[in-house]
Amino acid sequence: MSLNIEEINHIANMTIAEESYRLSNLKTLEAESINIIREVAAEFENPVMLYSVGKDSSVMVHLAIKAFYPKKVPFPLLHIDTGYKFPEMYEFRDHYTAKHNLELRVHRNEEALKRGINPLSVGTVKCCAELKTKALLDALKEGGYDAAFGGARRDEEKSRAKERIYSFRDRHGQWNPKNQKPELWNLFNSRIDPGESIRVFPLSNWTELDIWTYIHHENIEIVPLYFAKNRPVIEKNNQLIPVYTDEHKEEVKETMCRFRTLGCHYCTGAVRSEADTLPKIIEEMMVARHSERITRVIDHDQDSSMEQKKKEGYF
Repeated sequence: MSLNIEEINHIANMTIAEESYRLSNLKTLEAESINIIREVAAEFENPVMLYSVGKDSSVMVHLAIKAFYPKKVPFPLLHIDTGYKFPEMYEFRDHYTAKHNLELRVHRNEEALKRGINPLSVGTVKCCAELKTKALLDALKEGGYDAAFGGARRDEEKSRAKERIYSFRDRHGQWNPKNQKPELWNLFNSRIDPGESIRVFPLSNWTELDIWTYIHHENIEIVPLYFAKNRPVIEKNNQLIPVYTDEHKEEVKETMCRFRTLGCHYCTGAVRSEADTLPKIIEEMMVARHSERITRVIDHDQDSSMEQKKKEGYF
């Protein structure tokens, strides 16, 4: 059953009695995720939380703050910075981590950046391999992390649907979807040998609609790029690509749009939308028939693109 805009607003202002009935699904998801985060903090010697600055990361960090409140989150956040994220994301990252007294570690593949690696010069496949996968694997190895939280959800994309909540990685940080530890109900297997690690996905069972409803209910800060407004974009391969330079001047059009997902600005498309508030975004999600990943160029740049990237050690 779909909710209308008045009902969505009502959810945000419900009494405790009403909330226990209407938000039982969100409360169950919240409790499951907080339990996973606490278990990882207790079981592993050196966990880290991957922080992409997107909406799912914002929810995951919010849950971590709740899990250990009033104490500080007992592990650092790790941002793999390609150097090509939206400027608004860098501004939000620094503001949000400072506001909540979070330990932020940033890692970039500086050697690749010095060689001028970018998606326009070498293509998205090689660019991702250098600036994301290699940077991530190097950062995890240098930090000696044995568990890394990620904000991926199973409903995002088919290879992510194959991931366990505790997803095993070998000594090279690589994933074999046919060689995963059994995971029954909420029984997670954290046994690993030295050099091996686990990627942990506390939001696996959430949907995009759950994420937006929770953000609205918990009043979680998010990057303004998620809200619709007129933005300069060019249309390329049926994607609305934002423009941050003087290139393509003749093709640029001011378009009312917003982003359902955030990544590198060269490779992330916007969607035409009038949704400039959270209730409007939630309403939009109720009729959405495609995953937000449809706007990510890197998901479609080769056959089995995301699964292949994940096997090599991608997020």
